[in-house]
Amino acid sequence: MKTDDLILEIQSLPVEERARVADCILRSLNQTVSEVDQKWADLAARRLQDIQTGVVKPVTGEDVFAEIWRRLN
Repeated sequence: MKTDDLILEIQSLPVEERARVADCILRSLNQTVSEVDQKWADLAARRLQDIQTGVVKPVTGEDVFAEIWRRLN
């Protein structure tokens, strides 16, 4: 399989699967996983689970910036 074909196939995956592929590729480039890296990975996994289970409602970037501008004005 050509690299371009592989990239197209990965891009067609759902966002969670693309994130998993990206994580695996990045881990293969940097074989050492420090304690800090593991803590960040654990936090990201918990936040993703909170979103998927509805515990936390995601906020769009557009809404975040609108709130920032509202506060600054």
